[in-house]
Amino acid sequence: MKQRVLSGIRATGKLHLGNYLGAVKGMIELQNNPNYECFYMVADAHTITTPFDPSSLRQNQREIIIEYLAIGLNPEKSTLFIQSRVPEHFELAFYLSSVVSIARMQHLPTYKEKVKQYPESNTMALLNYPVLMAADILVYKANLVPVGIDQEPHLEVAREIVRKLNQIYGTDLPEPRRFTTLGHYVPSLKGEGKMSKSVEGSYINLTDSLEEIRRKIRSIPTAMVAGGPIIGGIKTLFLLAKLFLSETNYQKFKEDYHRGRLQFVTIKDTLAEAIYQELRPIQERVKQLKKNQSYVDKVIENGCQKARVVAQATLSEIKKKMGFL
Repeated sequence: MKQRVLSGIRATGKLHLGNYLGAVKGMIELQNNPNYECFYMVADAHTITTPFDPSSLRQNQREIIIEYLAIGLNPEKSTLFIQSRVPEHFELAFYLSSVVSIARMQHLPTYKEKVKQYPESNTMALLNYPVLMAADILVYKANLVPVGIDQEPHLEVAREIVRKLNQIYGTDLPEPRRFTTLGHYVPSLKGEGKMSKSVEGSYINLTDSLEEIRRKIRSIPTAMVAGGPIIGGIKTLFLLAKLFLSETNYQKFKEDYHRGRLQFVTIKDTLAEAIYQELRPIQERVKQLKKNQSYVDKVIENGCQKARVVAQATLSEIKKKMGFL
């Protein structure tokens, strides 16, 4: 029997290099493996748990679907859908919230971090983020969730919910577990942390032009002269070089650095060109897809319909067990 996989990206803007190398490449690998049944969503409802721009939300939904397709996600092999168009997620989230305490949610490290980051946006939506995430997973009875280690506390909440529902109401929901796909950690252009849409100036969009990529790569903080320990922005530069340059060029630049003769602008411009060449085929497919909006509409409509069939069946089972039907 195939194992079900659920994954999604928030609709906070275009996909960036970190999404591509850290997540979507792994999603493609899973969809092409006959052992998995994949559900990939645009997590637009999760977007409103932190400050967002309503005027760009709908556009972001479509942009992510288009970029999913351009990168290589195949609607014939994976179910591609938009979270908010499958209302079963939200109904199930309410039922799940009946077995989770407020105190449990308030003690989650991710909740505390977001409250510090957005002190004026400490909403019920933010508090309930892990419950909705649990509903996203459980409504498809997904076994596997390819997310980073920072999401493990949320998955533990989902497992606790599963155990309570199975014990109290006799449901047979599987306990989801985190697993990693073949992906890469992509550092922030600011020289610390990882590339993230929530940190302005830290990321490269998949649709950036060569000029934009060059400007962003040149902004990585480096020293006046080469030599010394590889830390901060210099470490970022070499991590990116390792991902995009040939081993020969990477080793040459590293050797030049340690000998104190590396010109940073040379490695930065070489890296920018290499990144652009990797992204150019994706950008061409994005242009083609934007010329065929009816196809994109069809992908979204069919994906949401397929998702709803599975979600409705699971929701019906749970409602019967809980006494609603």
